[in-house]
Order: sequence, then C-alpha cells, then structure tokens
Amino acid sequence: MKLFSWNVNGIRSIYKKGFINWIEKENPDILCVQETKAHEEQLTEELKNIKGYFSYFSTPEKKGYSGVALFSKVKPERVEFNLGNEKFDREGRIIKAKFKDFTLFNIYFPNGGMSTDRLKYKLEFYEEILLIFKELLDKGEKIIVCGDVNTAHTEIDLARPKDNSKVTGFLPIEREWIDRLLGIGFIDSFRMFNSEGDNYTYWNMQTRARERNVGWRIDYFFISENIKNNVSSAKIYSEVMGSDHCPIELNIKF
Repeated sequence: MKLFSWNVNGIRSIYKKGFINWIEKENPDILCVQETKAHEEQLTEELKNIKGYFSYFSTPEKKGYSGVALFSKVKPERVEFNLGNEKFDREGRIIKAKFKDFTLFNIYFPNGGMSTDRLKYKLEFYEEILLIFKELLDKGEKIIVCGDVNTAHTEIDLARPKDNSKVTGFLPIEREWIDRLLGIGFIDSFRMFNSEGDNYTYWNMQTRARERNVGWRIDYFFISENIKNNVSSAKIYSEVMGSDHCPIELNIKF
C-alpha cells in the first residue's frame, strides 16, 4: 500500500499546476493533503471526485485558511473530522480514518510563528493529540500519523539549526514533543531508512531557499511500533514542485 502526504499550500492553486496528473502518475492508494485553503463548495468537480478515489474534506470556519483532505482508493470504515475540542476543531486540521488494518491521522498541525498566543495554541494542540494517540496505543491500535507537524525534530532536520534555535518550529519545547511522541511508541518512518541530513520537505519561497536547499524537514509519516515490520520504504520527493512543501511517501504492507 502506497501512502502519500503533501502540504499543497492551496489545493486550488496546485490543481492548476498539474495536481491531477501527478496523482495519476504516482497512483497512491491513499493521499493525505494539508493546507487546502478551500471549502468543498469552492472546488471543481474533478477535484472533489478524483476518479478512483473516495474523497473527504475537513474545512475551517475561516475561508482561505488551513484545511485537510483525504483521497483513498479503499473506503474507510469510519471517518472523523475533529478532536472533540471546539477550540481546535474550528480550524479544520484533522481527518481520522479507520481502515481494516490501521487507523490513519491526516493532520495539519498549527504553526506557532504568528504570535505567542499561536505558539501556546500549537503546544496545546500537541498535548491534546498526544493524549489521543496514547489512548489508542494503550488499546493496541495500529496507527499511522502523517502531515505537516510544523517542527523539525533534530539538527539534521533543517539546514541552519544554530540560526533557528530560538525560532518557532525548532524550539526545544516543540522538539521535545516529538521526543515524547516517539517515547510513547511511534517511529519516524523516514529515519528507518535514511539517517542523513540535507533531506527537507519545506523551503521558504520568499528567500528562494529551495534553489539552495536551505530547508526544513517538518512533514512526517509516524507509525506505531506495532507495524514497523510492515513498512518497506519511506521517501521524500524533493524534486516535485507546486508548493513550498514537497510530497512524502510511505510504503506499507498488511
């Protein structure tokens, strides 16, 4: 089973850049998209009903902001669009899909860079979702978590760690959350196969950072330890354009 995750920085924008052609080429079994920046009624019929896929959209109250989408060849047994906390659910950041062999979380985690209030919001979101993950793990569930986490974990996960040591996205308290996530029973799937630096998923467009590969690895597939033997590969597609992020892939067998 081939899963992709991609922060597209506007699904209507990337649609005009050949998004459907890319899907046809890669042929994912499941595609998780973040930062759609669109309500469902704003999308073309082709985008809402991509041939061969069941489609699900989580949208925020505010238009042109946030949002996630799920496209799956296999119809999930159940789909949920919230955490049960209105403070977080109004921003349309999550789709939880229960499949026969696993539970999938497609999440666009908050960015803490706008203000101290937004950093506080981000950290509260982190705490809320970590509790949910732990409860499911305690029940023995098999879990895949993907999306834009908006935090680089270690120094090799961004090009300039020293320059960004006091910048949100690489603050110790944010990085510690990923430590805690791994500590309760998750694995960073990409690091199962690649321990090198210079592997990034996000580049600042304003500074043309992509041309120089001055980037951040902030998009992840985390898997619960009870399915690590099912994973066959995990990749970053840094050559794929269309967004300030690039797609990432997880191959897993059940």
